[in-house]
Amino acid sequence: MTLSVWFRRVIPFLLALVLTTVGIRTYLQSVPPAGGVGPAVPTVVYIKPKTGVQDIALILREAGVIRSTWAFLALAYVQGSLKRLQSGEYEFDTGMTLLDILQKLEAGRVVTHQVTIPEGFTAEDIARLLATERLADADRFLALVQDRSVAVRLNVPATRLEGYLFPDTYRLTRGMSEEEIVRVMVSRFQQAIPRDFEEQAARLKMDTHEVVTLASLIEKEAQLDAERPLVSAVFHNRLRQRMPLQSDPTAVYMVPRTQRRITASDLQRKTPYNTYLLPGLPPGPIANPGLASIRAALHPAPVNYLYFVAKNDGSHQFSRSLDQHQQAVRLYQGGGKVSQEEEEGAAKQASPRTTFSDHVRQVDGS
Repeated sequence: MTLSVWFRRVIPFLLALVLTTVGIRTYLQSVPPAGGVGPAVPTVVYIKPKTGVQDIALILREAGVIRSTWAFLALAYVQGSLKRLQSGEYEFDTGMTLLDILQKLEAGRVVTHQVTIPEGFTAEDIARLLATERLADADRFLALVQDRSVAVRLNVPATRLEGYLFPDTYRLTRGMSEEEIVRVMVSRFQQAIPRDFEEQAARLKMDTHEVVTLASLIEKEAQLDAERPLVSAVFHNRLRQRMPLQSDPTAVYMVPRTQRRITASDLQRKTPYNTYLLPGLPPGPIANPGLASIRAALHPAPVNYLYFVAKNDGSHQFSRSLDQHQQAVRLYQGGGKVSQEEEEGAAKQASPRTTFSDHVRQVDGS
């Protein structure tokens, strides 16, 4: 058989094969999903890491996203996508073709969840929030926070990550590991702190960990941004004079409690963080401070206040002496009858009042 005769016989066969392949591919690409005609109600499917393509097809069929596993696998083969499908949580709309579904899996266009971590949240608060959103296992998250080797890997100058999980709004995906989430939050902290952070800390004769620890106390005590530098000044002044910081939130940090209000017995509890019983700063942050509190820790107001007490509206009364402070406690916390002279004296000491209310403090330094 001559070469020309062979070509004349083979070429029609090859042409038919190509046309058939193109036809099958076109058909598969246009195969409608299982939903058919109806309201566009999205179907959410989670595909675990290392799930094979056949199992992915079964998951999609069981979820009602596709009709035929065969058609899905055939199109994946024709498209060359068998080994390129990615894990994660996906949302599929009614009306998507097999090709739409396949391309979404291949591109890894997963569902993202917006999670906001408020300023002042502790690591335990964050763990509970992530667990509620089904984005992390709380115990695994907290184990990483307490792991010194993780802090070393992430260049955190501490033995644990409390204080360095920056409060912000994050877009997380289901399937991210707890370590990935921790890394994202610590990285956000490192990006957010002022560029001259170390320089300003050195000016105060403090290191990074001490500044973050102080910022966490400011975060838990102050509700108004305008008062953060004043609260910072009280703590700096007390540290300078070697007075106990007497910050209420330190007394209940990492202590199981059933009530929000801090009591006198709480203040006498022996813990490594209780600044009523121990001098200086606690051994580490008691929460994760926001940027305003970090800046306040670095830049205390130029005042000589040593005390503050809550005014029950979110603001505080600041005082220079113990007598003035006790007078303010009687005025704002109902600690006894206050004379007109005392009320006028307290008014002269007071910072501007606002109408933002939350917790109440009742003792020195709070």
